[in-house]
Amino acid sequence: MFARGMHQLRWLRWLRGLFLTLLAAMLVSSCGGGSGSQEQDSAEDTTTTTEDTEQAVNITIGDSGQAPEDALDAALEQSFSASEAPGVVAAVQTPEYTWVRALGVADRTSEEPMTPEVHHRIGSVTKTFTLSLLLQAAAEGLLSLDDTIDRYVDSVPNGDKITLRQMANMTSGIASYTENKQWDNEFFSDHERVWKPEELVQVGIADSPLFDPGTQWHYSNTNTVMLGLVLEQVTGKPIDQLYREGIIEPLGLTGTSFPGADPSLPDPHAQGYTLQGQSSGAEPVDATNWNPSPDWTAGEMISTVEDLLVYGRALGTGEGLLPSEQQTERLNSFVSDVPPLNQPPLEGYLAYGIGLGNDHGWIGHNGQTPGYTTYLFYNPELDAVVVVEVNSDIPSGNCPTATPTMADQPRGITCHTPADRIFSALTEALGKPAPSPVGT
Repeated sequence: MFARGMHQLRWLRWLRGLFLTLLAAMLVSSCGGGSGSQEQDSAEDTTTTTEDTEQAVNITIGDSGQAPEDALDAALEQSFSASEAPGVVAAVQTPEYTWVRALGVADRTSEEPMTPEVHHRIGSVTKTFTLSLLLQAAAEGLLSLDDTIDRYVDSVPNGDKITLRQMANMTSGIASYTENKQWDNEFFSDHERVWKPEELVQVGIADSPLFDPGTQWHYSNTNTVMLGLVLEQVTGKPIDQLYREGIIEPLGLTGTSFPGADPSLPDPHAQGYTLQGQSSGAEPVDATNWNPSPDWTAGEMISTVEDLLVYGRALGTGEGLLPSEQQTERLNSFVSDVPPLNQPPLEGYLAYGIGLGNDHGWIGHNGQTPGYTTYLFYNPELDAVVVVEVNSDIPSGNCPTATPTMADQPRGITCHTPADRIFSALTEALGKPAPSPVGT
């Protein structure tokens, strides 16, 4: 789902500092992304140890000249400690090695250890799946990215000018329903309510337009939900079938699913904890079984670290996912020349394309939904995939007053969500850091 009351651009790590600074003025919600089998070129020497609430799974790292195992371990342990999160699963995979580790607990009450096998809500990483389907539909001639949205959805302001491409790269000017205060209040008053995607779209439409299409950039979940409806319309198939036939089955993602209105998570899974709708210092709320329908094609999917390693490589290379023409189009689609992306402090830090971000050469997406944060990125230079899954969306550090944090969370460090902090540490250990904008 969405980080109600604090999400939206924070899916995109590149806007994290700016977003937290402007949090009081821009309240939003969270939903926030290979081949048919996972490639492992190295021999798998797996050692698993459990000590108190920590479990580590270490797979031998080859002599690749990249981050050694101890550097990744140290980066993970330090950043995880600073995050104050219950548990984490993190992974790095290159053609030479695969490193996977789980720390902390999957359940704060039972203190059951976190394990690499857990199923996890991936939030806005779902957007990468949805936009991959859009590119597949374009390849099949079912639509064009240059089609205007009025061909498919009525009553969209500027609908005769807004293209599917602009919706995909967030320059449409369509407002995000997750920023609507009334909707936000209704969501928090009933976590079991099932929302129809058409309802979500109408909320966003009512608050639109924010600007003329193509003139600015604004992260909006309404864009991706509406594109989900377009996909169902042009294919004549329900969206869960499209995910399954177009991505999940071809890539062999056996732990990945689109739950629809089903609030349950497959076993094993970690409990997810949030302070959304709460105040700082409050006891974290277990959001594990909140209904996921408010996220729909913008953030509803469930996956595992093993599946995301496979999918992350496919996302970065296009192999097994898209024809070469569509993959090339996607990698050439990044927008950075419109406000606020071309202005300080974001200038030079973020580019966003067709359901994909580019953060200092790392290509992928992050996701945040109540109780869960996720990072999935691929680096072409390293041919490396990084996955981070955390069962908390509660930030730590010197956060704005409007951002709820734990009572005993660390001070004297920059405010970040757990997966954000851990991803940054791992990229630095890999020698390809993705720093936050200066001055945010």
